[in-house]
Amino acid sequence: MRNRPLTRLLAAGLALTLLGAACSDDDGDDESTDTSTTAADESTTEGDSGATEPAGEATLTEEQATEAATTYADIVFAAYDANVTAATALHDAIDAFVEAPSDEGLQAAKDAWLAARDVYGPTEVFRFYDGPIDNPDDGPEGQINAWPMDEAYVDYTVDDPEAGLVADAATLPEITEETITAVNEEGGETNISTGWHAIEFLLWGQDLSEDGPGERPLTDYTDDPNAERRGQYLSALAHLLIDDLEGLKEQWDPEGGAYREEFLSDPNQAVTNILRGMGALSAGELAGERMLVAYDTQDQEDEHSCFSDNTVADVVNNAKGIQLAYTGEYEGVEGTSLQSVVAEVAPDQDAALTEALDANVAAAEALGDLGTFDQIIADEASREELRTVAESLQAQGDVIAELANALGYEISLEI
Repeated sequence: MRNRPLTRLLAAGLALTLLGAACSDDDGDDESTDTSTTAADESTTEGDSGATEPAGEATLTEEQATEAATTYADIVFAAYDANVTAATALHDAIDAFVEAPSDEGLQAAKDAWLAARDVYGPTEVFRFYDGPIDNPDDGPEGQINAWPMDEAYVDYTVDDPEAGLVADAATLPEITEETITAVNEEGGETNISTGWHAIEFLLWGQDLSEDGPGERPLTDYTDDPNAERRGQYLSALAHLLIDDLEGLKEQWDPEGGAYREEFLSDPNQAVTNILRGMGALSAGELAGERMLVAYDTQDQEDEHSCFSDNTVADVVNNAKGIQLAYTGEYEGVEGTSLQSVVAEVAPDQDAALTEALDANVAAAEALGDLGTFDQIIADEASREELRTVAESLQAQGDVIAELANALGYEISLEI
């Protein structure tokens, strides 16, 4: 994450960098930030950002590492394939709504966004090792899931009814996938013009309610002077999302996916990357950026999916993704999981991590019983429940690091 006032959280023995901002005025982005990880081998040098230091000879055999890495790669491909399907359904719902705007059509588009978002959430564990999603040269993470977002960069806000690219025909005379991509983060990292949250904002509008999501009026797509451009923008965003997810799916394709081949060429590095993604998401991104910042500010605008009030579901799905990367349990995918091979060589560490993963998914799900995320951070008792879950996720990062060390790897969990 970027664009947050610098804070330091020292939790579970890990130094985690937090950057704080607000969703409606000063949102930044969810892009990876210097999260490279290298193999625990002789070539690793001290001081590299996110690099691993060799902690000894890897406990896993090459066969075990290969089997676990192959199953993980199969899951990544299947997950992105499911994302393409869900994003296509979202695109279809949006196009139907834009073609004939109605309250029913707007609700259908929102429902499709929520459904697709649930499919995307677990895939965030596939980050933090400079893979296809967040490769520093051409990774589309900032184009897909950039956050926090200054919504006034895209469309009007209550404080500025003339704001945004939707109304700015001089800056954006033609609205296409190419033109909205070209202005993403133009002039500042909070100037997010693409991805999940741009779509979310154009569907829900600002969240100005203390007990519900945004309530964008249907007239924004019917009677408003910028109705046609707003519809064009929304449709372009939906199509761009499909394209970006298709690109990730292709990289992991079992039939010649370029990154998949690279990933599996070094099985021990692959296992290191898997653990790195799990640990960095658990301890830094999810617990730190997405939960403790909002806990600290008690500002509903610091929640992840702030326009739709979908943040608790985001937390749950991220936690499930961390678990998924370890257990290998994904519908339609069979193979040897990382958990199964770790259980053979490091049973104590496997038991500790399995227990933590189960407990944290359950605890994340239990947050939903407390209300929406903005309600949780506004209530003192619920707020402490949130903090407890976040600290448990940070402690889970320690467990992941200890497991990695037991296997002969040392991983950095900084994001």
